[in-house]
Amino acid sequence: MAIRTGFAALFTAATLVAGSVSAQTYPERAVEFIVPWSPGGGSDILMRLVANNIPPFLGADMPIINIPGVGGTVGLREASRRAADGYTISQVHEGLLVATETGITDLAWDDFDTIALMTNSPQYLVAGPSENYSNFEEFVTYAEAHPNEISIGVTLGGVPHLHAAMIEQAFGLQFKYVGYEGTGERIRALVGGNLDIAIGDVSSAKEFVDNGDLTFLAAGSVERLAATPDVPTFTEFGHDLELSVTRGIVTPKGVPQEVRDTLEAAFEKLSQDPNYVEQTNNSGADVDFRGQDAYRAYLTKLDATVKSLSSVLAE
Repeated sequence: MAIRTGFAALFTAATLVAGSVSAQTYPERAVEFIVPWSPGGGSDILMRLVANNIPPFLGADMPIINIPGVGGTVGLREASRRAADGYTISQVHEGLLVATETGITDLAWDDFDTIALMTNSPQYLVAGPSENYSNFEEFVTYAEAHPNEISIGVTLGGVPHLHAAMIEQAFGLQFKYVGYEGTGERIRALVGGNLDIAIGDVSSAKEFVDNGDLTFLAAGSVERLAATPDVPTFTEFGHDLELSVTRGIVTPKGVPQEVRDTLEAAFEKLSQDPNYVEQTNNSGADVDFRGQDAYRAYLTKLDATVKSLSSVLAE
């Protein structure tokens, strides 16, 4: 009996040591990064910057695997099925929450473990020329008096649709939705006089704003942005609206905490690297690092907003 007990204790101790060593030596090989979008798109470009710059901070390569399809949900499904060992990560943005709520997928953001939010592309409410309003306050006054008359360009069932619905909910407005496939298409329609307003961003709309063809009415950032210092935020008008397309890193559910902490620390160091920051800014996004807890809090809050707007998004 004593011999058996001794072997059991020895086996237990060896297991604990092996587990400790495993956590301390992670990563021992490349960490695969499933990007659930096609090559060349915004998410792919920004996540390649992450993958290309992370090796010195993580101590391992991070090859990109593109698995596009159904609004990013095909690749995320594959990522969710991978082993929870820290050697597979993936990327999500607000589109997953909308896809979940509208029934496109039964996969939810909390089927994953959050690691870090990395980039933020604040969205704007952009207006074409109008004799009825020249700033956001005048716009709200006019829109209140003309429900369902102002046409707004969005991607129906997508993140821009969500952002427009958030503005409606916050300010008690009602828009007439017009669907477009992408941001560039919406902005071109706005410049052409086919829309009254649209959800856009700096990279798609700023040149037209600078030319006087369009106007940024309000920014969806927490604070005013350096690129548009004269554009007020929705927060300045009394509503805590954060309208952004963020890109964050997640792992399959159940990755050991020590491994998640290692990943988080590496991404935080990367977010402070001047070369990476410059590359991200040149790609039209801001570096906005938020760790595991802060990223989870952001998604939790946003998820509640999406659920409150489910009937609008389903229209």
